[in-house]
Amino acid sequence: MRPGPRNLITDVPGLCVGQAQDGALRSGVTVVTADQPFTAAVHVMGGAPGTRETDLLSPDRLVQQVDALVLSGGSALGLDACSGVAEALRRQGRGFAVGDQRVPIVPGAILFDLLNGGTKTWDANPYAALGAAALAAAGPEFALGSAGAGYGASTQQLKGGLGSASAVLPSGLTVGALVAVNALGSVTVGDTAHFWAAPWEEGAEFGGLGPAPRGAAPDAPVPRKRMGEATTIAIVATDAALTQAQAQRLAIAAHDGMARAIVPSHTPLDGDLVFAAATGQRPLGDPLIDSFQLGHAAATCLARAIARAVFHATAQPGDLQPTWHSRFGRAGF
Repeated sequence: MRPGPRNLITDVPGLCVGQAQDGALRSGVTVVTADQPFTAAVHVMGGAPGTRETDLLSPDRLVQQVDALVLSGGSALGLDACSGVAEALRRQGRGFAVGDQRVPIVPGAILFDLLNGGTKTWDANPYAALGAAALAAAGPEFALGSAGAGYGASTQQLKGGLGSASAVLPSGLTVGALVAVNALGSVTVGDTAHFWAAPWEEGAEFGGLGPAPRGAAPDAPVPRKRMGEATTIAIVATDAALTQAQAQRLAIAAHDGMARAIVPSHTPLDGDLVFAAATGQRPLGDPLIDSFQLGHAAATCLARAIARAVFHATAQPGDLQPTWHSRFGRAGF
């Protein structure tokens, strides 16, 4: 496998990503969409998820495709970002046809960033407007680190962020991952600058430090967030033609990447969740081998994207946590 030309989820042909954030709010929204509806599924492994319209992503449901997927800050209040995206898509004539009406299908997930120092008092919920703005900004290029849904994110000891990565399989199929990292656990090993995801790093995409020295990892980590304050939410995508059931298996496999990159992960206090998206542009050549390799690539891409999210986070006045670069600086290299 090798990264795609952008090393972003938008290396999957047909996908676009848009982001919007509010500096005073210290929160934001990230949207994945495409020109045509795409197959989507979801798998939740955290104990404290916050979601919208994920029940319809089961393989036995009527609707098999979606118009967009949304990742947002704001805890349950951030689910309103999906409404802003849905309203904007409806104005474009997008959505599931019911008679002469169109109902955009926009599942979403949120993370908790209400205690990060931002101004959280408002007269009207700001997330619908942020969702619409993120959709309007959708394109092939987007920022990593302190951007979109990862703008106000945190981890156990470092600022979190928004990350992405991609891989092209020998078959020509492309896989990408997008993630907002707001984890209870840590993406770095002990007190070192080394990332847990180091064995899967491509080049020096998050510093090129390699694995941590033996003995650097603590035996029994202690949670530094309270119940409901943590979540890592992700989307993995491919240009393969997958059924909704196959897409769900892709989401399940991708959770391995989260466990490789965040220690601990999938705790009762996290809302860890992975959406899977399939644009259907390339048929599976060998259903067994291709499905096997797609799952491995999804997990690997997600692990890399998680490390890149923290690696690219930028410092801002009033931060409650250091960034990776401000803590380790050139010494990290």
